[in-house]
Amino acid sequence: MAKIRDVLKLSNPWWTENFKVEFKEREIYKEIQKFMSLPQIIALTGLRRVGKTTLMFKLAEDRIRKGFDPKNIIYFSFDEFREIEIRDVMNAYEELVEKDFKEGKYLLLLDEIQKLGNWDDQLKRTYDLFGKNIKIIVSGSESLLIRKKSKETLAGRMFDFKVEPLSFKEFLRFKGTNFEPVGLYEKELFQQFKEFCVTLGFPELVGIREKDVIKKYAVESIVERVLYRDMPRLFKIRDISVIESLLDMFMEEPGQLVEISSLAKELKISRQTLSNYLTYLEESFLIRKLYNFSRNRRKVERKLKKYYPTVISVDVLFNEDDLSKSKVLEWLVVNQLKAEFFWRDPYKNEVDVVLPNKKLTPAEIKYGKISFEGLLAFMNKFKVSQGYVISLSQEREQEIAEKKISVLPAYKFLLRWFSQTA
Repeated sequence: MAKIRDVLKLSNPWWTENFKVEFKEREIYKEIQKFMSLPQIIALTGLRRVGKTTLMFKLAEDRIRKGFDPKNIIYFSFDEFREIEIRDVMNAYEELVEKDFKEGKYLLLLDEIQKLGNWDDQLKRTYDLFGKNIKIIVSGSESLLIRKKSKETLAGRMFDFKVEPLSFKEFLRFKGTNFEPVGLYEKELFQQFKEFCVTLGFPELVGIREKDVIKKYAVESIVERVLYRDMPRLFKIRDISVIESLLDMFMEEPGQLVEISSLAKELKISRQTLSNYLTYLEESFLIRKLYNFSRNRRKVERKLKKYYPTVISVDVLFNEDDLSKSKVLEWLVVNQLKAEFFWRDPYKNEVDVVLPNKKLTPAEIKYGKISFEGLLAFMNKFKVSQGYVISLSQEREQEIAEKKISVLPAYKFLLRWFSQTA
């Protein structure tokens, strides 16, 4: 109990001093704020180092600024406390600050909640006992656990928000730049986009350009911590080497089509084990799965899937050859668009991304030479009149057989697309 009290003192500076968090606006923050007045628990999920804890601190700061008693806001991380219970933290707090959770209003921020063995039962018990007095916000780095438990034990008691790596627009905000209208600042935005690529979307890497620093950060702070600390405990994996090889493959070659049987044979594991490993990587936010688009949902499930890493190989990121640069552009755009679908037909016509909006919108990602065969095949099959080619720097309009294709630089497409869909 004494150790918990010591950590509480260090983790809650607003109890004894003025508190201000260094925060740059994130798009998801606006969404979270809409739910702060409701009693349900808010769960923030996402890859390590994407800014979940900073969002929690910002919510604390906002409450304080609106007149909420700072001593009624409690933050605690379970990253190094896996054997204690939520109630232990609450008891230590009540003794330390001389408060009673049955009296008054409180904000309880619980970081890395999934580190507790039966966190869902504990959270349900806390919510049921003190829900009228306590607004609870939790964070977790494992989507599978949070989402599964929210549908089971915590059904109706929790809202889940996924915190993504930075978008290009957020990156510009972090840099304090405002290049609007876009057409007046094309050269500046092109340079900012190249700088954005090397951040890998992590807030702490904004402004960092040294390859060795970025590589050490990506490998040791993110990938290895998930592989060697989180996965063995959460998924009971005895030998992490195979799943590490699998991830390395995606990091070196993003956008691979995966045929389960042949890849399982290559890795010398069973089909079921490979399927499990892909699920673990996906639910730990280390890879993104894209389905081959079809209007028939059953066909979508049966077809081959594509996989992209959330964190591309830093060696590939800094390589100067055109193939590496092409991989980086495709990886970045797919993740920025949060893509769910690509398209490929039996004749190997292919579209990199089918964008989620009211109309089907196909987009090809081309670093170098531009071709339209895949786009036109998709547009003809699905009777679509507008398509896109997302390039590094080229821009033009093309009309072919009454089909309009817009070629746009990636930076311009990303800024325009999210403005249209906001």
